[in-house]
Amino acid sequence: MLTVLMECRNQESELVQTLSILVSAAVEGLVSDVFVLDNGSTDGSSRVADAAGCHFHTNWNLKDVAQAARGQWLLLIEPGARLQSGWIEEVMEFIALNKRAARFAPSRTYRRPFFKRIGRNVPPLEYGLLIPKPQVLALAQSGMNLEGLAKGQKAASLVSEMIPAWVAKSR
Repeated sequence: MLTVLMECRNQESELVQTLSILVSAAVEGLVSDVFVLDNGSTDGSSRVADAAGCHFHTNWNLKDVAQAARGQWLLLIEPGARLQSGWIEEVMEFIALNKRAARFAPSRTYRRPFFKRIGRNVPPLEYGLLIPKPQVLALAQSGMNLEGLAKGQKAASLVSEMIPAWVAKSR
């Protein structure tokens, strides 16, 4: 099973978009729980998380959250990111056969303009990170956020595409 972790700050509408994609994965038995890690939101993020049945934490430590996760794999994702069709089956197969981290493929439909892609480092969570729980427990340090954990992680590439969170922010 899989636990989803998202960090947010005043991203109520983005949370709704991402959580709606995760419903089918929960029905399929892939997603066991979702943790929304808040960084001082003043909007309705907590209400959205509560309505979706997520764990909502305002004061959190990554290692404690990872230990509380029910899944043996964690999916780190940004609010507003949307996984595209076929991801559930691919992730189920990947976690059954692998013990290493993976990232989703960039969406072919939503790409940054050419000049904004040149010389740009891709943010560590732009295409999510699927990572085994024991690896997270070994790497997590006090005060670390999800981006800090994902930074520098070598990961396999999945075929399933992800529409990155920046698309939702640009609309």
